[in-house]
Amino acid sequence: MTRHQVDPLRALTDEEREVLTHISRSGSEPASHVARAKALLAVADGQSYTEAARAAGRRAGDAVSHLVSRFNREGLAALAPRHGGGAPPIYGSAERERILQEVRRPPDRERDGTATGSLTTLQRALRQAPDGLPQVSTYTILTVLHEAGFTWQASRTWCETGKVKRKRKAGVVEVTDPDTAPKKN
Repeated sequence: MTRHQVDPLRALTDEEREVLTHISRSGSEPASHVARAKALLAVADGQSYTEAARAAGRRAGDAVSHLVSRFNREGLAALAPRHGGGAPPIYGSAERERILQEVRRPPDRERDGTATGSLTTLQRALRQAPDGLPQVSTYTILTVLHEAGFTWQASRTWCETGKVKRKRKAGVVEVTDPDTAPKKN
């Protein structure tokens, strides 16, 4: 006999059921998303949390109970995993934007001591700025740059993916690829 469910699964909309079915059958979705979708569909079809856990390849129903509660609150966003332990993230969106702002600034010989950019130069500039990040590491800077679509060029500069400078009769023009964002996904 099963226990009383404290937070039973709400009724799924047709769109939610369709998306969950699609994800549960997908071979390209992350395995965690597929398992969560299978568990939610099993609960929606009337199975207990323990049976749903086994249908999704898990052992215990407690995780399914937590997933159902989270799905009731957040909807399909509950399929994506959250922070999984360890130290909490230190740098939020404001700090990431500050790093990107510093990258977009061309290096100044007087202020930075060099005319070319590097991770160490960025780190030094961010640590010394009054509105900077005194503890930032080069690894954090590198991670933020890669997430934002920057790549390291042979000219020892960072370049935003999809933006390139072209010589034209009127001078140097920055050209932007309109399909850059869809290519990154």
